[in-house]
Amino acid sequence: MERFTSVQGRAIPLPVPDIDTDVITPIKRVMQGGDALVRYAFEPLRYAPDGELMPDCPLNQEAYRDAPILLAGANFACGSSRETAVWAVRGLGIRCIIAPSFGDIFFDSCFENGLLPVALPQAELDALADEAPAGEFSVDLERCEVTTPSGRTIAFAVHPLQREALLAGRDSIELTLAREPEISEFQRRDRELRPWVYELAGDT
Repeated sequence: MERFTSVQGRAIPLPVPDIDTDVITPIKRVMQGGDALVRYAFEPLRYAPDGELMPDCPLNQEAYRDAPILLAGANFACGSSRETAVWAVRGLGIRCIIAPSFGDIFFDSCFENGLLPVALPQAELDALADEAPAGEFSVDLERCEVTTPSGRTIAFAVHPLQREALLAGRDSIELTLAREPEISEFQRRDRELRPWVYELAGDT
């Protein structure tokens, strides 16, 4: 998994609430496979019925081309447990999503795919969106701070284990395996304290 320490660049203002995973990756595009996941990411918002890109959608605007930060609405990526939604967002070059709230499964999947989700109050998101046309933002995971184009800094919180995983570029399995000596020592002591548990389990 790609490490995340910090990212700097433009932030795409997309303050639409309740964007679900079927909007991010429509099921017909999931079934299509290949590059369709990224090409048609956010299809209902980006494409007109005739298949043309809609210029009013910030995701299509030249000012935000290759922007690594997305400013999203509340309850972002709610709906079905579709990891393809995370893959599509990453495929667009986005490394950090800032929103008031997230779908739980999507939120956890972000940390397994090198994508940082940051939860901030709605009022703070509104202020960030107002600054989006002004220039570049910075998101620093080591300091847990967002810096706006005007130089204002906003602190955010991340669970320590999820922060550690992103900083090290490890998913949850790799993070667990890195603690193998601690796990083995716990098991050794536990066998001494509760040998009957291991006898019943047939693990002696």
